[in-house]
Amino acid sequence: MPRAGPPRHGERRPRLPPLRRLRAGGRRGYYARVHGVGQLLKTFLKKTECNCQIINLGAGMDTMFWRLKDENLLPKKYFEVDFPMIVARKIYTIKSKPPLSKPIMESHSGESFLIDAHSLDSNRYSILAADLRDTAELEKKLKTFNMDTQLPTLLIAECVLVYMTPPQSASLLKWAANTFQAAMFINYEQVNMADRFGQIMIENLQRRQCSLAGVEACKSLDSQRERLLLNGWETANAFDMMKVYSCLPQADVRRIEGLEFLDEKELLEQLMQHYCICWATKDRCNLGLSSITF
Repeated sequence: MPRAGPPRHGERRPRLPPLRRLRAGGRRGYYARVHGVGQLLKTFLKKTECNCQIINLGAGMDTMFWRLKDENLLPKKYFEVDFPMIVARKIYTIKSKPPLSKPIMESHSGESFLIDAHSLDSNRYSILAADLRDTAELEKKLKTFNMDTQLPTLLIAECVLVYMTPPQSASLLKWAANTFQAAMFINYEQVNMADRFGQIMIENLQRRQCSLAGVEACKSLDSQRERLLLNGWETANAFDMMKVYSCLPQADVRRIEGLEFLDEKELLEQLMQHYCICWATKDRCNLGLSSITF
């Protein structure tokens, strides 16, 4: 095993095997993703003084609701949407683990609590099953669980749009831009996929029977911004994850980097230059959403 800490004088540090180097870079990328999305989200909450709603599209097993509750930053309502199988798995996990179910009950008041195999609805938190490719169905189900189109709304999609065809993702983006008085959309996914590194990523995924139906919009940061602007958003920004990583609190970055040595900085840069965070705003209420950045 490689020895931890700096090498002795004249000693060459053992190089990590390629897979470990890739995983080390991936962990830093995941750190940048979580904290980058979280930073934009918390700035939105401050701009709206938490008088807003959040809709997490394709939420999976995300734990943001619990983190926000711990920090006393809950919006008026937090929605999660995913396919029925994912929703059923998450609801089962919540029901079977008191540390997850208790915070939901603590934030609930009244008797209108609903939970079954494919939906959960409380005052502050809802999970529902819907197909994001069908915006009419999506809107109908969200309104059933008291989505308010007059409230400032933050929509989050992490590695979601890239699995939809361009017309399908355009329809979702257009629906979000046209439905709410004031809104922000955060999208995390691949970028710069037209170069050789991007092509290798696509080929590797195809070998695993995983097709990126929406990769056309992931050619560049410009194509990511253009998609948002063409579908009704007033402002659009896009940073690759290397840029996001450089904008995060440097004390935290140094702490993370100190936990695991990585001697292939070029690999980290390549990975991070092929993922991005994009965000767009539409602000009919003049809340200053267009000024949100890292």
